[in-house]
Amino acid sequence: MPIYHHLGHIPQKRHTVFKSPKGNFYYEQLFGTEGFNGHSTLSYHVHRPTQVKEILKSYSVQPKIAIDKNIKSLLLKGFDIKPTADFLESRKTVLLNGDCHIGLAAPTESLTTYFYKNADADEMIFIHKGKGKLRTFLGNINFEYGDYLIIPRGMIYQIEFETSENRLFYVESFAPFYTPKRYKSSSGQLLEHSPFCERDFKLPTELETYDQKGDFIIKIKKEGMIHEVVYATHPFDVVGWDGYNFPYGFSIHNFEPITGRVHQPPPVHQTFETSTFVVCSFVPRLYDYHPQSIPAPYNHSNIDSDEVLYYVDGDFMSRNNIEQGHITLHPKGIPHGPAPGAMERSIGQTVTQELAVMVDTFRPLMVTEDAMGIDDGKYYKSWTE
Repeated sequence: MPIYHHLGHIPQKRHTVFKSPKGNFYYEQLFGTEGFNGHSTLSYHVHRPTQVKEILKSYSVQPKIAIDKNIKSLLLKGFDIKPTADFLESRKTVLLNGDCHIGLAAPTESLTTYFYKNADADEMIFIHKGKGKLRTFLGNINFEYGDYLIIPRGMIYQIEFETSENRLFYVESFAPFYTPKRYKSSSGQLLEHSPFCERDFKLPTELETYDQKGDFIIKIKKEGMIHEVVYATHPFDVVGWDGYNFPYGFSIHNFEPITGRVHQPPPVHQTFETSTFVVCSFVPRLYDYHPQSIPAPYNHSNIDSDEVLYYVDGDFMSRNNIEQGHITLHPKGIPHGPAPGAMERSIGQTVTQELAVMVDTFRPLMVTEDAMGIDDGKYYKSWTE
């Protein structure tokens, strides 16, 4: 997260002696990225955060590939993913490449009996249905419908749901998530033309500090495997921290759309970026106001990227027969555009209430067996008159 934040108690100077009121040492940990050159946070722990007691078991969670070289446009019925009690077991990767995994989840129960850490990837979890609290060793974040949760790799967390019906769209990224560079000054401040600002972020609060010894299971994802590791102390034992690398939330409802006299290209909707893909938010907005404007997007060729759209709510004007939770994949190599009739019926319209999340990857996506289980089988022919 490219702004400074802190919680709890920290010493005046980093890498110096820091003791509890009882005279016990606190243990400093650098939580950093890109070696020692990226964003980092310094946290101070009641116990050494290195005390592994046992590794119980390791097992593969690598998605099974159905199509590794895909040219077909797909429509996936996301709400056909069956609800599952366990948070990790509910996660189903549907599309992936060497840069990211894109998936869906419908957990019915909170993740409270163990802790989770993704050691490979930053996570973006979009809350389509549900409400609750993300609990981490750097503090907690309340979330609700429409929130993006950005969880840096290596973050130990639990997640509590207040609801039993929860629908999540997620992306695991092997490159860090950032806010787009063109929105920011040279020192990282979001500028006046940015469609959101620092006030819109949900930063961690409510730092939980536990001084407990015992057997604490952390399920760690690494290289397509889950390793169940037993630690000797409670993972949430931080008394204070400061820095730039921490989880945060952002509501899609706080994205302020950029509009114009004629149709604006997808980059105006950009919300996050990595070195390998971008994430965009399509939100309710006024349509183009040129007297001869065509609000529907023009046909365009995906020459350099695969386009994934996750439909959240409202009437997505460029498509026919789209419902909540649908995912469309438009692969690089063939042009796509509005569904037949969509261009014509958009003319003269003044506003849209659509809500969707788009992920454009710079390398082709493979299709998993879980994706084929919810594919409608005919979307690729939907442009035929």
